[in-house]
Amino acid sequence: MPPRPPVRWPYLVLTIAACALFVALGRWQWSRGEHRAAQWREFAASEAPGEVARDATAAELAALPRFTRVRLRGELDPVHQFLIDNISNEGRAGYEVLTPLRLADGSAVLVDRGWVPGSGYRERLPDVAFDAGAGPRTLTGRTGALPVAGVAAGHVPPPADGPWPRVTSFPTHEDLAAALPFALAPGVVLLDAADPQGYLRNWHPPGLEPARHYAYAVQWWAFAALAVVIFVVLNFRRKPSR
Repeated sequence: MPPRPPVRWPYLVLTIAACALFVALGRWQWSRGEHRAAQWREFAASEAPGEVARDATAAELAALPRFTRVRLRGELDPVHQFLIDNISNEGRAGYEVLTPLRLADGSAVLVDRGWVPGSGYRERLPDVAFDAGAGPRTLTGRTGALPVAGVAAGHVPPPADGPWPRVTSFPTHEDLAAALPFALAPGVVLLDAADPQGYLRNWHPPGLEPARHYAYAVQWWAFAALAVVIFVVLNFRRKPSR
């Protein structure tokens, strides 16, 4: 019986390091999945039948938990609107429409009125004009946040001057506040889907669905198992006898 080939220590060390990395990445993705699952449960609870919207002021919005259903009274500003670029829906490019809501105390908050498709031409913006109506109105929604870019290069603030609406890409709240001629309070309200003055509003928690994170975790752990198999095959494969 031919002797067993010696263990190749550099391969063993490399395999252990790779397995440790893959297992750690899998655990990280699994924990992200659990975090996302908690967010999705929280979001689903905010949509439960009978969930009552609470009256809120602009000062209170930023302190409320995300997805809290709120009710505000004010006037939507049809002039000073923002179009957030690089927002896609089912593979189609478009914009998220942000409209300030002017409240009675002089403050304003941003209302996300949903997604509109692009025309295919940068110089031809979608028509987001609307009739503000006579006097204040009451709208309901849930507390949310501005879209966040996957990479820092996606951040483009709105121009400081020029016609409205103004196009921006994954802006910060400070970027938007600097472009407006009035004070903007922190916070964003995601307009209810039933409101007629909005667009496509398929609201869901930010980031990937929990199942995607779980799938990535299993994938990383499969890589760890594959590394072990490759090491065993390469290290203990017997050379053919001559």
